[in-house]
Amino acid sequence: MRSLIKAALAGSLVLVPGSAVLAQSTNSAPQVYQTESRNPAAASQANAELFYMIQQLQREIRELRGRVEEQGNKIDRLTRQGRDRYVDLDQRILELSSRLESSGPVPSPSAATGAGAEAGGNPVKSREYRQPGPEEKAEYQAIQTLIREKKAYDEAIGRLYDFIDKYPEGDLVVNAYYWLGEVYLVQPKLEQAKQAFTIVATRYRDHRKAPDAVYKLGVTLDRLGEKEAARERMKTVIKDYPDSNAANLARDYLKEQA
Repeated sequence: MRSLIKAALAGSLVLVPGSAVLAQSTNSAPQVYQTESRNPAAASQANAELFYMIQQLQREIRELRGRVEEQGNKIDRLTRQGRDRYVDLDQRILELSSRLESSGPVPSPSAATGAGAEAGGNPVKSREYRQPGPEEKAEYQAIQTLIREKKAYDEAIGRLYDFIDKYPEGDLVVNAYYWLGEVYLVQPKLEQAKQAFTIVATRYRDHRKAPDAVYKLGVTLDRLGEKEAARERMKTVIKDYPDSNAANLARDYLKEQA
């Protein structure tokens, strides 16, 4: 009897550890499954975030491309407008010059003075030009800097046209026409220079820039191959403005041509 009890106890001791091991193995299985199932979810979330970032970058690139194209179109439009404005203003100069030439010569200062003296009246005085204000002077000086120091002739031409359009006829506006001719002469755009100098020489013959404009008009005509017209302009400088520096230059020109 005692031997049977010992055998039963021994069997129960063997079964208990085995069941404990089995239970431990059974309880650990869900933990391993949970760990393995959690990794694909994290990877999926990372992929989703990366995809979102790529989408954001692509949208920003599209926006930047749109802005670049918009700026390019705006630059092209401004370039065309500027070119059209130059052509339009050049045409206006040509038309104004043609009207002035077709209206007949304007009496020169010396001729007007002589006529007044012969008639026994007072000599005809030169007109008084509108004097510029501080802002006008500053803009004109800035244009002079572009021409004399920076040699930025294309920009200076645009600024001169703007200056002429912005301000009514006055002392510095005549200067602007003269310097327009000078810049065109340097480039050289001789036909445009001819028209600009003609405006000063014909329309503003009593202005202090007139002697230089008539002389430079002669120089321009000479470069265009219009030698006889150039000599006539030089003679006009000497006759109408005999005491000017331009008259001395005109005399030198005629001596060289003799």
